Amino acid sequence: MQNRAVEEQALKIASLNGIDFYQIKTEKFKTNTINIFFHDNLRKETAAKNAMVPAVLRRGCERFPTLRDISLYLEELYGASFDCGVTKKGERQIIQFYIEFVSDKYAGGNAGQFEKATDLLIDIIMKPVVEKDAFRNDYVDQEKENLRKLIESRVNDKMQYAVDRCFEEMCKDEPFGIYDYGAVDDLADINSRNLFEHYKSMLETYPMQVFITGNVGEDKIKGIIDKLSNIKRGKIKKVDITNIEKEVVKVRNVTEPMNVNQGKLSLGFRTNTSSNDEDYYALMVYNGILGGGIHSKLFQNVREKASLAYYVFSRLEKFKGLMIISSGIETDNKDKAIDIILSQMDEIQKGNISDYEYDSTLKAIETGIKSLRDNQLQMVDFYLSQAIVNTDDNFETLNEKIKKVSKQDVVEVSKKIKLDTIYFLTSKVRQ
Repeated sequence: MQNRAVEEQALKIASLNGIDFYQIKTEKFKTNTINIFFHDNLRKETAAKNAMVPAVLRRGCERFPTLRDISLYLEELYGASFDCGVTKKGERQIIQFYIEFVSDKYAGGNAGQFEKATDLLIDIIMKPVVEKDAFRNDYVDQEKENLRKLIESRVNDKMQYAVDRCFEEMCKDEPFGIYDYGAVDDLADINSRNLFEHYKSMLETYPMQVFITGNVGEDKIKGIIDKLSNIKRGKIKKVDITNIEKEVVKVRNVTEPMNVNQGKLSLGFRTNTSSNDEDYYALMVYNGILGGGIHSKLFQNVREKASLAYYVFSRLEKFKGLMIISSGIETDNKDKAIDIILSQMDEIQKGNISDYEYDSTLKAIETGIKSLRDNQLQMVDFYLSQAIVNTDDNFETLNEKIKKVSKQDVVEVSKKIKLDTIYFLTSKVRQ
């Protein structure tokens, strides 16, 4: 095991058996967290199964065979919180398990909170309720139905749905186009036995990362490493590097009819900039100037001056090298909105960036970085992202690099950005 972590920085403290262990040492919080991540390539064949596994595991383990049993035990741990699920970062799908619990320092000193929380988390992952070499049928059937409802409920959040659909249309022939939770039609073939086999494959072959946060002693760190090193592992799967390069031959226009009161316009761009490129910091500033807040060109010109949008913003998808501009507009204003949006991008490319836009963006990014330090899960996500893209920024170095970005740097990175897809969610066409 390597040296202890520096305050609020993630330090890799051990690596064995296809498992990387990180510690984020901080005395800011009264709680500790343990986060365990399993990584896989995002594929249609496995996306729904990967989403199903944590949903079934959370239902119970050998020691606590029902969700209620787990909840009651969490209450005994001074109201500890546990959760799990899946997400995608670029073209990798990540299965996450985490527990947050009161530090022993605030629970009677020798309360053994860390060990109890560790054992619970490992039990949930390693010792599921099993019947005849399979998961419980009722748990699997119920979670299949829950997942079906979750996937189908995407349409309820129209703004996020339009963003997701734009990305999916952009990347329909790429792994990134797959939804985090898979598709409804992939659920039919899942049963308690083949899902259990998939789960065993996850344990044995998926690369793992473990993040431990809080003020945690060396002995406790060693304890969790020893326990997780007992997992039976085989040949560790290789997770592919996300490809960000794709030439835009022709801008695609996609219109999807739906019963909506307000049109949702999303413009998807290829930034041609990887998150480990030196000019990614300039891209962050570019995004802030373009659509990162009330000071931005999009907010001031599309929403305030032209009164065309109820909301408008731009956002980076750092792991895939994409940018989205999303807005809510009256359906008749689509062409006007597109023209003004693209004209604001042209203004940046011409170097027309005011001191107010530039300074406000740097301040907003700095505030956003500082806010990450107020939540342990956000800190973990920040350093998980660093590990994925193979960068070694911490909160201070990231902020310093942002401050060094000049207006000319922003202009240069803007020249690489190419419009790929225009997606419009609009009211149903009347017959």
